[in-house]
Amino acid sequence: MTGIGGDCFALVTEPDGRLTGFNGSGAAPRAASPEKLAELGVSEITDTSPHAVTVPGAIRAWETLLKAHGTRQFKSLFKRAIDYARDGFPVSPRVASDWLKNVDKLAADPVSAARYLVNGAAPEIGQVLKYPHLAATLEAVGDEGADAFYSGAIAEDIVAALAAKGGVMTTDDLAACHTTAVSPVVREYKGHAIAELPPNGQGVIALIMLGILERFHLENLDPFGTERFHLEMEAARLAYAVRDHYVTDPGYMDICHTRLIGEDYIDQLAQRISIDKRQTDIAETSLAPQTDTIYLSIVDKDGLSVSFINSLFSDFGSGIVAPESGVLLHCRGRSFKAQPGFANSIAGGKRPMHTIIPAVALKNGAPWLSFGVMGGHYQACGHAHLLTNIIDYGMDVQAAIDFPRMFFDLETHALQAERLVPPATIEGLKALGHTVVPAQGAIGGSQAIMIDKARHVLTAGSDPRKDGHAAGY
Repeated sequence: MTGIGGDCFALVTEPDGRLTGFNGSGAAPRAASPEKLAELGVSEITDTSPHAVTVPGAIRAWETLLKAHGTRQFKSLFKRAIDYARDGFPVSPRVASDWLKNVDKLAADPVSAARYLVNGAAPEIGQVLKYPHLAATLEAVGDEGADAFYSGAIAEDIVAALAAKGGVMTTDDLAACHTTAVSPVVREYKGHAIAELPPNGQGVIALIMLGILERFHLENLDPFGTERFHLEMEAARLAYAVRDHYVTDPGYMDICHTRLIGEDYIDQLAQRISIDKRQTDIAETSLAPQTDTIYLSIVDKDGLSVSFINSLFSDFGSGIVAPESGVLLHCRGRSFKAQPGFANSIAGGKRPMHTIIPAVALKNGAPWLSFGVMGGHYQACGHAHLLTNIIDYGMDVQAAIDFPRMFFDLETHALQAERLVPPATIEGLKALGHTVVPAQGAIGGSQAIMIDKARHVLTAGSDPRKDGHAAGY
């Protein structure tokens, strides 16, 4: 559900605290525009639309990261992935559960049905699956580098798959893919420097949330209590309204992202929050929750840390598979509007707003926490939740990850609570005017590594909500 047909972002921290960000998201095809979509009769960009497929930036980003900070070659690094694709791998329980929910999506396309369903059904737990077309593509990239993906037979296969569904991507669009080195956006939170990547990602929204919450002294509140969750959700509702109004490709933003984390602006937002009642005048949004991404946090023996996130956006991305190369394409362009006049109106060469956000935190100028929270739109809220668990409530990394979560439905603004949120807290939130419903499943997932430079100790945590584990060697 993630891979070479998607995008990625990374934040690399040197042992001395120097930060470098990498934006590995691709742009919309040059021919894309609201006018072009109207001409094609497209009024909404759905998950499975060919117009939701922007140029997949992951492979170029991996190569850029490797050249900047790596010590090995693609050929050796791809070996295990090639082996799994060619020789097979067993389906794990969590993935099997997700697969069951997507049978209709995969069955709608003959190629995706042939590649990702077994006799028209989702695979069972433990069933071994093989992907020989993908193995050959990974082998080509391992041998020839990213250019093997963005030109030649693989690029032509991707373009043909999209063109067959009315897409407008060309091989020139793929050939133009590049990874951008960016300066992280940094804001202090109670003696810790929190670093996020700038737009077109939503990392700045996590910083806005933290800025708002800092004004309410969470450390004095019960972490399980009504007041804590009320403030967090109210801050999130405000911050996400800001996101939907402003955050997009920085070349198209009406305001500099640094203005959004200015003290005066955050004061203005915080003043809209009441301790004893829910706000009623926050703009609604039409975005629906998505939860399919992988996150990795890595720290090596020398203290170099990488906070890395890779995504197809939705379950099985767009559901569009390039048949000869086996590339399953993402649907990140679903964040675009088909109509003009919005921050995220589609435009040729424009990167869409991204939900995936790696992050790091520094303490006294030194790397302190490399972390990320999966969960589509939840991620910015998840960053604030994880950091306040650690900084305000003194939780260790694993406890902070395990702690129950809450998020609001982006259409109705009803609060969705995980099952371990106390009943008294839920009743308290209802008394403040919130609608609270049980979350349909786990909210997001997280990995994190805490770095104790003085003691030369790393402490890692991995989220039981997802497949994954903490490991050291």
